Amino acid sequence: MLFQTSPDEPILHPIAIAQVMVNFARSFGVDTETCLLGTGISLVQLQDSETLITRTQEMRLIENLILALPDEPALGFRLGLQYNISTFGAWGFALRTSRTLREAGVMALRYLPLSTAYCDIRNFEEDGYFAFMLDPTPIPPPLRQFLLERDMATGINLVKELSLAGVHLSKLELQGDAPDYAKELERLVGLKPHFNSQRNAVFVTLAEADRCLPTYDAHLVQLMQLQCRQQLQRRQSSGVAGQVRQQLLGSLGFIATVEEVATALAMSPRSLRRKLENEDTSFKKLLDQERQQMALQLLKSSDMKLDELAFHLGYTDTASFSRAFRRWKGCAPGEFRKSC
Repeated sequence: MLFQTSPDEPILHPIAIAQVMVNFARSFGVDTETCLLGTGISLVQLQDSETLITRTQEMRLIENLILALPDEPALGFRLGLQYNISTFGAWGFALRTSRTLREAGVMALRYLPLSTAYCDIRNFEEDGYFAFMLDPTPIPPPLRQFLLERDMATGINLVKELSLAGVHLSKLELQGDAPDYAKELERLVGLKPHFNSQRNAVFVTLAEADRCLPTYDAHLVQLMQLQCRQQLQRRQSSGVAGQVRQQLLGSLGFIATVEEVATALAMSPRSLRRKLENEDTSFKKLLDQERQQMALQLLKSSDMKLDELAFHLGYTDTASFSRAFRRWKGCAPGEFRKSC
């Protein structure tokens, strides 16, 4: 075992995960209002790519989906196959740029709270295979089987997408008796599951796990890991300051103005400034802090040129970035990098 997830991590999930579920339900004739009943998610929030939702909201949406489609076989598996790398933003792209499937798996588990997963997931090697084991015990019993199937199918889909040329799954083990829809599972996965196993696990050969992926990019691996760390920290943040940080680290980026962030948070710039002042901070301070933290990490962990780094941080030129860095650390960015 290399890594184990923490099921109690209070991580917010991107709305894209809910959007996939709503679109999936719509393909069966279930309307959006039925999906969102009791979730507290509005239609406006559902359409806003920057919205973050709690696990409680997501759980309610899942309950609505199950109640609306009680007779659909392998519903969890079929939903899981709808998720792809692009659904998960930085987490997904971190997997895409990894060197091998094994390294992508390690990355996936390190930042697993950024995904859809509810199961505890571990990786292991056994008898020439590299495998992922899924433990659904932390999931409430009424949703346990559904979410086990969804998590497993999502993982299978990501493995296949990462390989492009086609990684062949070797084995699929599932606890419990074969369900009535066992044949449907076999059709969806392309592999006959072994039921009544001691664990729930997906296997590939070690050769498949260590084959270099066609989308490997060493530079982007470092950058995507950095983005994942930032997102993991910020999704645990609360208050308006935390929401502003999420916007700066999201699609708006470090070039965002206070007016743009206020619009994204559905408030006026004046209201945003007042709320930040009540939290003893300001938009300018938050932007400066996030730029500083990102700059330090990029200088330490990447070979990115200073002009690229300045652009990534939202500065108009390298000189502006250098002046800001001297204010933060009392030295030039190049000097800081050499001292690391």
